[in-house]
Amino acid sequence: MSTKVSTLGNGLRVVTHLMPQLETVSLGAWVGVGARHDPEPENGIAHFLEHMAFKGTGRRSAKDIAEEIEDVGGDLNAATSLETTAYYARVLKGDEGKALDVLSDILQNSKFDAEELHRERDVILQEIAASQDCPDDVVYDMAQEAAYSGQPLGRSILGTRETVGAISADGLRSYLGTRYTPERMVVSAAGAVEHDEIVKLVEDQFSGLGSAGNARSAGQDETTGNGSASNGAGGVEKATYRGGVRYSTRPFEQCHVILGFEAPAHGQPGYFDAQVLSGLLGGGMSSRLFQEAREKRGLCYSVYSSVWGLSDTGVMMVHGATSPELANELLDVVAAQILRLSEEGPTDREVNRAKAQLKAGLMMGLESSAARAEQMARQLMFHGRLIEKAELIEKVDAVSAENVQLLLKEMIGGVPVATVVGAGENSEGYARRVCETFQKAAD
Repeated sequence: MSTKVSTLGNGLRVVTHLMPQLETVSLGAWVGVGARHDPEPENGIAHFLEHMAFKGTGRRSAKDIAEEIEDVGGDLNAATSLETTAYYARVLKGDEGKALDVLSDILQNSKFDAEELHRERDVILQEIAASQDCPDDVVYDMAQEAAYSGQPLGRSILGTRETVGAISADGLRSYLGTRYTPERMVVSAAGAVEHDEIVKLVEDQFSGLGSAGNARSAGQDETTGNGSASNGAGGVEKATYRGGVRYSTRPFEQCHVILGFEAPAHGQPGYFDAQVLSGLLGGGMSSRLFQEAREKRGLCYSVYSSVWGLSDTGVMMVHGATSPELANELLDVVAAQILRLSEEGPTDREVNRAKAQLKAGLMMGLESSAARAEQMARQLMFHGRLIEKAELIEKVDAVSAENVQLLLKEMIGGVPVATVVGAGENSEGYARRVCETFQKAAD
């Protein structure tokens, strides 16, 4: 079998996928904690920790970390999301031991030097400032806050100037020690890999991680069809979708708008219905929104729909960018298309096209070693098992036009998210009016 999973004695899971046609390896350590796990006074600490992991260990300086990977032609990076943090590399076949050594070092032996901490804090503050100057970042942050106001999911991944300014080296060490536990982590590798070799390297290099108690013996293979999921939310309080209006009167060259609705969580019934719905509504050049708003009316350069599912919640969002003068009309068109779709339902051709696009995306992702490594890690963290491609295809094929219509009716029956950035003093009115359109339709 080209895909294998082992669980080490300390609870750390190791998964590999052999892609014999490749001469490279994509690998990394995925941790099942992210921004939603930040304590409110330390909002941004998960992201800050990701930055500081590269700033020096007892064995390597920040420069050493970069040079050791790049000396062999590899890449090293990291990313923080709402529920996960990933540290990953891509190297030539034969250099996976070096990559894992560097990754294990930065995750277990970071120094959190005071001078580096001060310097990187300034870097993150610049990152926050840059995001506040980017209207498409602002509009998404506002939409996220509206969807989950008063909750960790409603806060920025980056944090604020105040919370980032309060994060200390001791706070980073505490977060690392309590959150980065082996049972919450997956080491995943895809490409020119040999499973037993990767397991041995991980055993040798990640032995400093704490014990998970009664874990399986090192190297014990598991089937890809069974296993208990480690809650991706990491034990945090279940999210509650709220919805509502957010806006900014700050002037920008373009006005950005988002219209959003509660959607199924990842793995819940209806999740693939939502993916197909999003695809036919605004997933490509043939989608309803692209054809109506851009091709027919010329209201915008881009308009698209996306669904992001977390362990216990999800949201579908339609995002468009246009001139401030056309923003109100664009929102009207988006609302009209959604309401029309809920009343008439999609055609079989639309559904089949969206399903074909979704399946193609899934299959194309399997051809990328980096995407495959991430996919395997996320499946183990959120589902406790690997999901075979045949099962994914079966779930997509099971989506029907009737189910898509029923799901959309349910979604628009709740409180939508409506955010407008860049329409000046009209921003609030535009957002409230489109929100009221759906509330009236629900009545």
